[in-house]
Amino acid sequence: MPVPTFHPDVADQHLRVNINEWDGVYVVGDVHGCLPALERLVDRIDPSDDDLVVFVGDLVRKGPDSKGVVDFVRERDNFLTVRGNNEEKLIRGTKEIDALTDDDLAWIESLPVAISWEGALVVHGGVHPDVPLEEHDVEALENTRAMNPGDSYDGPFWFEQYDGPDRVFFGHTVMAHPAIYRYAMGLDTGAVYGGALTAYDLHADELVSVDVEVTHESRKDSKIVEPRQPALA
Repeated sequence: MPVPTFHPDVADQHLRVNINEWDGVYVVGDVHGCLPALERLVDRIDPSDDDLVVFVGDLVRKGPDSKGVVDFVRERDNFLTVRGNNEEKLIRGTKEIDALTDDDLAWIESLPVAISWEGALVVHGGVHPDVPLEEHDVEALENTRAMNPGDSYDGPFWFEQYDGPDRVFFGHTVMAHPAIYRYAMGLDTGAVYGGALTAYDLHADELVSVDVEVTHESRKDSKIVEPRQPALA
């Protein structure tokens, strides 16, 4: 399967990985500064140095310990993450986190907007099925949610109508449980909103989740999507 073709603004912010070099591969949903949940999830999946762990972005903001999450991911060579819209807000200066150092911010700015391997693409927001991938700029890959313009929770959602060719792993849209489609998998299960932090074990084709024991930020029910298909057992 060919390497995806990206928008010029994205092409040099794309990381291609060879998953055949790794014993296991895990994709993790939005952490949002929830360090204890991340530590418990990593304890459960127990990755070795020969396993790859990929995050869908939004490591930071809203939760209590963005600095701790950044440090946790940065210090592990086998942990990779795309840049989410909340990382983008830090880069653009529209939001600030006092605990993050200039070195942290430089690392965040260096993060790819897309990570791919054969048959798969990891982005934070999504891919609009009616728009060629090469026309998706950074803003689109980080923020796509609904088919209609805007950051809407009214739907219909892009992942309900997307039909490949690559399977897209994404976050950004908060789900009551993981959204599992043939060509899309949504893993933001609302950790910072008192939900769960979820990982997908690629080789075992299994979901692994840990409940978050505290709600760090409230959220309206209308902004938590109930995917139309049941979650995997």
